[in-house]
Amino acid sequence: MTPHNHAKAGDYAEAVLLPGDPLRAKWIAETFFDNPKLVNSVRNCLGYTGTWKGKPISVQASGMGQPSLSIYVHELINTYGAKTLIRVGTCGGLNAKVKVRDLVLAQGASTDSSIVKGRFGAFNFAPLADFGLLRAAADKAEAAGMRYHAGNMLSSDIFYHANGMAGYDTLPQHGVIGVEMEAAALYTLAARFDVRALTICTMTDCLITGEEIDAEQRQTSLRDMVTIALDVAVEA
Repeated sequence: MTPHNHAKAGDYAEAVLLPGDPLRAKWIAETFFDNPKLVNSVRNCLGYTGTWKGKPISVQASGMGQPSLSIYVHELINTYGAKTLIRVGTCGGLNAKVKVRDLVLAQGASTDSSIVKGRFGAFNFAPLADFGLLRAAADKAEAAGMRYHAGNMLSSDIFYHANGMAGYDTLPQHGVIGVEMEAAALYTLAARFDVRALTICTMTDCLITGEEIDAEQRQTSLRDMVTIALDVAVEA
């Protein structure tokens, strides 16, 4: 047990999905898992364990942003023995070629966060996904006929930039395709503790074109994304 998690040893599977929203964690467990069991509810940051296609799987809400995710990921790895962590979430688009409902596989994660920058001194560490997980997710998306993009994601600590898109203006010019708030910290912790991690996002609104999807379309897209993430997680 930890101050943030009252699960017992063995309550989590080695493979864990990480949505930000606690209610999305609940939805994933109740929609996809066989025999889901609530294992954590501290601060209502819900965690569940069940099975998917006969194999053990867990889901744990991580909250919003890199500081919150870092707490849960650190504890999942070091207290509960997680070996494969897959963030499932939404992102904004930073490239007009990325359409709403497309999957974005974060091959790398640039960031403005001191969580990453403050650890490496003069070096600019490049947080990267596990290649095996990335390749498996791309293969499954392609087999399912889903549009996907693998590339550099921005993990920002700022949701509302005072200068709007001016806060991101150089990033699309250098191939960054989407923006969210967690992947860089996830990848940095995975590298530090020698486990595997991947971020899969559904693009729900494009900061370049202004295109966005409604709640019903978002839910359908999330279902497809979670299905791929679960298949990757249990086959890892």
